[in-house]
Amino acid sequence: MAERTMVTIDGNEAAAYVAHKVNEVIAIYPITPSSPMGEHADAFTAGGEKNIWGTVPLVAEMQSEGGASGAVHGALQTGALTTTFTASQGLLLMIPNMFKIAGELTPTVFHVTARTLASHALSIFGDHSDIMAVRSTGWGILSSNSPQEVMDMALIAQAATLKARVPIVHFFDGFRTSHEINKVELLTMDDMRAMIDDDLVLAHRARAMNPERPFIRGTAQNPDVFFQARETVNPFYLQMPDVVQEAMDRFAGLTGRQYKLFDYVGAPDAERVLIIMGSGAELAHETIDYLVERGEKVGLIKVRLYRPFSARHLAEALPASVKIVATLDRTKEPGALGEPLYQDVVTAMAETGRFVRVIGGRYGLSSKEFTPAMVKGILDEMAKEQPKNHFTVGIIDDVTMTSIDYDPAFNVESSDVVRALFYGLGSDGTVSANKNSIKIIGEDTPNYAQGYFEYDSRKAGTVTVSHLRFGPRPIRQPCFVSSANFVACHQFVFLEQFDVLQNAEQGATFLLNAPYGPNEVWDKLPRTVQQSILDKQLEFYVIDAYRVAKETGMGVRINTIMQTAFFTLSKVLPRAEAIEAIKYAIKKTYGKRGEAVVQKNYAAVDTTLANLFRVEVMDQVSSQIEMPPVVSPEAPEFVQEVTATIMARKGDTLPVSKMPIDGTFPSATTQWEKRNIALEIPVWEPDICIQCAKCAIACPHATIRFKIYDPKHLEGAPETFKSAPARGKEYDGMVATIQVAPEDCTGCGLCVEVCPAKDKTEPKRKAINMQPQPPRRLAERDNYAHFLNIPDFDRTQAKINSVKGSQLLRPLFEYSGACAGCGETPYVKLLSQLFGDRAIIANATGCSSIYGGNLPTTPWAKNAEGRGPAWSNSLFEDNAEFGFGFRLTIDKQAEYARELVEAMRDAIGGELADGLLNAVQESEADIAEQRARVAELQARLAGVDSPQAAQLRSVADMLVKRSVWILGGDGWAYDIGYGGLDHVLASGRNVNVLVLDTQVYSNTGGQMSKATPRAAVAKFAAGGKRLPKKDLGMISMTYGNIYVAQIAMGASDAQTVKALIEAESYDGPSMVIAYSHCIAQGLDMRRGFDQQKAAVDSGAWVLYRYDPRRAAQGLNPLQLDSKAPKIPVRDYAYQETRFKMLTQSDPEAAEQLIQLLQQDVEARWRMYEQMASFDYGS
Repeated sequence: MAERTMVTIDGNEAAAYVAHKVNEVIAIYPITPSSPMGEHADAFTAGGEKNIWGTVPLVAEMQSEGGASGAVHGALQTGALTTTFTASQGLLLMIPNMFKIAGELTPTVFHVTARTLASHALSIFGDHSDIMAVRSTGWGILSSNSPQEVMDMALIAQAATLKARVPIVHFFDGFRTSHEINKVELLTMDDMRAMIDDDLVLAHRARAMNPERPFIRGTAQNPDVFFQARETVNPFYLQMPDVVQEAMDRFAGLTGRQYKLFDYVGAPDAERVLIIMGSGAELAHETIDYLVERGEKVGLIKVRLYRPFSARHLAEALPASVKIVATLDRTKEPGALGEPLYQDVVTAMAETGRFVRVIGGRYGLSSKEFTPAMVKGILDEMAKEQPKNHFTVGIIDDVTMTSIDYDPAFNVESSDVVRALFYGLGSDGTVSANKNSIKIIGEDTPNYAQGYFEYDSRKAGTVTVSHLRFGPRPIRQPCFVSSANFVACHQFVFLEQFDVLQNAEQGATFLLNAPYGPNEVWDKLPRTVQQSILDKQLEFYVIDAYRVAKETGMGVRINTIMQTAFFTLSKVLPRAEAIEAIKYAIKKTYGKRGEAVVQKNYAAVDTTLANLFRVEVMDQVSSQIEMPPVVSPEAPEFVQEVTATIMARKGDTLPVSKMPIDGTFPSATTQWEKRNIALEIPVWEPDICIQCAKCAIACPHATIRFKIYDPKHLEGAPETFKSAPARGKEYDGMVATIQVAPEDCTGCGLCVEVCPAKDKTEPKRKAINMQPQPPRRLAERDNYAHFLNIPDFDRTQAKINSVKGSQLLRPLFEYSGACAGCGETPYVKLLSQLFGDRAIIANATGCSSIYGGNLPTTPWAKNAEGRGPAWSNSLFEDNAEFGFGFRLTIDKQAEYARELVEAMRDAIGGELADGLLNAVQESEADIAEQRARVAELQARLAGVDSPQAAQLRSVADMLVKRSVWILGGDGWAYDIGYGGLDHVLASGRNVNVLVLDTQVYSNTGGQMSKATPRAAVAKFAAGGKRLPKKDLGMISMTYGNIYVAQIAMGASDAQTVKALIEAESYDGPSMVIAYSHCIAQGLDMRRGFDQQKAAVDSGAWVLYRYDPRRAAQGLNPLQLDSKAPKIPVRDYAYQETRFKMLTQSDPEAAEQLIQLLQQDVEARWRMYEQMASFDYGS
């Protein structure tokens, strides 16, 4: 047999590696955190990798997880070995097919990264709630605890399902295992061939549907026989545990790794035993070993096969000496007598006659940290005379008092293990560099290596923490590094936001990226940081990585520089060897992006050492800099007590009593966050500015604001506050200010790129220019505070149908956590300005729901009157229907309110009643007048004590026009949610849809959607997309009664404003499709609007408005707002990595596909041109 090699990979790659080798068909759909399995499978197939039968598996992306499971079901029924990958809500969408597949005794394995199910909130992180939701489907459930086990169990599951004819869910913890990188022994093709019995494969094919041997399957049965037929499967489930154990034994014979259905570790005479499954079992194993070595009579049972649950095998695994067992469930089932594993174990003990005391508890929901200290705390609780049952660990439950105590200082880390922490900023390359470091150490040295990466759902622009371990033994510590001997802080601003040295151990090395040299950096540190360095006797090094990056052409990507510094200081590898390995990793990682990118990274490596300095630490604290409060003292109580605690990275300390009971959080809290992540901010030059407001409309984070106001508001302004006479006759005697929010700006530079005003004597100087943030921060903070206190422009007087007029309206979507230069948020912000004070928003899961509603803060804001968008997220797949429900309520309650007004005419007055019932609400002034009437109505009703008055008071607000908006990305609108979207648009109801089209599934990492254009490379389309982009707008126009527009702010901001206003004014369904450049497309985000313009100029994106109201006037409803293509599509496409990278990997295919894309563009333009020329006058 072939010799096995050691590789450093994560759990997702381990599963995909085996799944691709032992299947013929793979149906995929992206969902975090399982998406990388599909990506790997697609890449394997694109690369021509064959399975164990010598053929390349077919990989097909579906429109949803329900679609993927349907395709799997069909492929299985026709005889192919088939699999899929999913998680969370995706697994739930597969449930109907899972019942069918199991009922038909069809062998298959679904690989699942166990993830939290959305309840009071969405979470992309891991627990077992999704797995427990499918335990009644009839599927076997097999658990893996580590990347090595994922690889092993993936093969064991495939072998077992073929023999048992019971399908299997093979699961492992989302993120904690799926994304943990570790050293793994790679199974060979020979290993897989030895495990997979070809006779069973042939038997599976023989049961397939075949017109040569026809039969009927999937009948409808009646009460007389259904029950009996359902019981026929019993023998298969009864033998399943033995079949799985036999597969495990065969695997052990091949590899030496022996697994049991219930694996016991610990003292042979243990009295206290934990029962657990998933990654927590690895951590418990390490803790149990530590305690047993010190004489404790404790043990652990790792549950491998959870379904069918074999009470016999569990009883056999449990030592006879056991007095008490504690089950640990990574899920919550409200209202149950206990969580699933607890109930199974209680039942098993009763049915096998083992009268052992059983207690159960919950841990680790949504990837909540689970540590050796918690394991020890549970074991200590078990030793009590009356241990707590139905407990929780890892939280403070001060409501129902379920939590147990533990000593957080307890640790089982070995002193010979390198433990490193890296604090980075999402998209600064820190995580990517550390993944390379793990691979270098894991594969180029005899050391074992582990890497885990902590970040929130927003990823880009927020704190990332890389937890790395290297040591001489396999590492079984699936938890954060809590005692680090190396700490790197890649962003200087973090020092004033949270304690980066909290987990540094005595004598550790501290590496800081700072804009200061070794002789000045000490006095720039906050006092608390200086104190930590002195108290812990840290070795302190500094490097100005951003300066090195800029000088070597790396922009703001500091990953390679900081990686080189780490290897230099950690001495894990000899310096020359480390640099050689880093350069090899650079070539491997960035080679497909072109040699220029590789050379820039090489230059960064070579320049790093000359700029890395040791800091001579003073003998006492000398800084005058104090850590500022997390939020302003002016912040509301909830923000002070809850939001600020989360912002300070201390959310784990919040007790249950502080959390909202139903997931409801206050709006407008991003204003308190002040991330200070911009290296440079825009500076306004009033003498050059033409006050077009293009900078304001383009700003993705609403950090550039435009106001025109009475000069009296300049009284008391800071000395550096800028203003200029307002331009325009209608603003005579007024002044204007364009002001930046310095601590909220992300420094993307998009505003500078769109600014049309230049200094005629110095063309590079515009009306707005990027300048370093730190020296301007305090002054601009005061300027912005003064600016916010200037009254907003009266929206009833603003010409909101123009770019300038729209930007006089206050943004009610501000300072979001979206990527710097985001292409989606300018549209969302504009929507909030135009309609936010009356908007109700349904947001599909995706980028827009994450930057729109991810804790700790929320960007949806309120105006001076306290009004603002009411926002909610349901799911990914049902967003259109969710928003449709809003409309149904509004329509019904508005109707009811009108009925009550009529019925109470005498009580409220006829004139007011007529005004309320006959109000025209077309303009801002109209709506303001109706609000005044409703306020008067409420005042009059306050004096009426009757059930009818109480009813009217509760629905009176519905008499004011409501603007229902349904937001989401192309993954939702084109794919998973398209069926619902189509139905809602066809309903005729007054809903507005805004599709933020990035042409990929952005939030899950850039997978292909039906919006992806031909020739683009994306995840799930590693060889370039072969088919053209779906034309969602064209399809919707065929109804004839739907307002449809396609916009691109970078090509025409005026058309964008016009389209949104027309869509909202249309009394019927509308859809606006917005070109949204995205970091996943591989472009310079600063030039995102230029790229939007290039898309329009090439014809790849056509601007138009289709307004059904025009047809009633005898006019063609379709108006083209862009001209015929004037540049070749390749001139647009090859400015983006997603198109250009195919020219590196497969030049022939790239050329063929770009020519086909050109044909697509030309054909689509001709079609639109012809449609726009039709005469509707006759």
